Amino acid sequence: MARPLVGIIGNQHMISDTYRVHAGGYHNSAAVSKVADCVPVIIPTDPDLMNVDDLLDHFDGFVFTGGRANVHPVEYGQEATEAHGTFDRERDRITLPLIRALTERGQPYIGICRGFQEVAVAYGSTLHPEIRELPGRFNHRMPKDGTQEEIFELRQCVTFAEGGVFHHLMGDRQVMTNTLHGQGVDVAGERIVVDGLADDGTPEALYVKNAPGFTLSVQWHPEFNAENDPVSTRLFHAFGDAVRDWVARGSRPKLKSA
Repeated sequence: MARPLVGIIGNQHMISDTYRVHAGGYHNSAAVSKVADCVPVIIPTDPDLMNVDDLLDHFDGFVFTGGRANVHPVEYGQEATEAHGTFDRERDRITLPLIRALTERGQPYIGICRGFQEVAVAYGSTLHPEIRELPGRFNHRMPKDGTQEEIFELRQCVTFAEGGVFHHLMGDRQVMTNTLHGQGVDVAGERIVVDGLADDGTPEALYVKNAPGFTLSVQWHPEFNAENDPVSTRLFHAFGDAVRDWVARGSRPKLKSA
């Protein structure tokens, strides 16, 4: 039986300031292939190239990845400032409606870092541009120097809600994660369940209330070392199982022949 097809949301940038590309990190593809046991395909998120219906028709699950560009604050009713950083409006125009469509269909997806924030914003949450500026918070940003192992070091304890979805999945209320983000959820939308918090109260794990499918999303980066880190392995195993269940239930769209 063919492995399910998982779309990995790509990010755009410029090579040498002249050549526009869409790309995805190796670790996202490796986690999907080696841990979730699905076929990874990087999606060029640009509404000039595709639309939400195209994606729903061709993929079984999705990974909403991290990225340097942030969700534009107009999407949650605020004005852009210098603190909000850079944006990718093409990605916004694909991911936010795609997340809402997937949720209502019960089609599985996982949100990571920016993807976590996209899920939150898609369901009415607001973001704070610099959570380290909030009272009692500390700096969650990526270290500027070091090897990959040092940058992705497990330095952040996340505590899950007693008896919650993440508690059951991980088999423990507390896990160690990496922390590589500057923005964070400020006020959660009505359907967003914040199921895990960092020690300083920053939301780090969530899902969509009353969603018929897998919507688990995390603010950290579980794709790094996903084969060996137990927390990451459990998350991607669960995601892969959800995608296979989607296919097994006959939910995969039947494409029309020419």
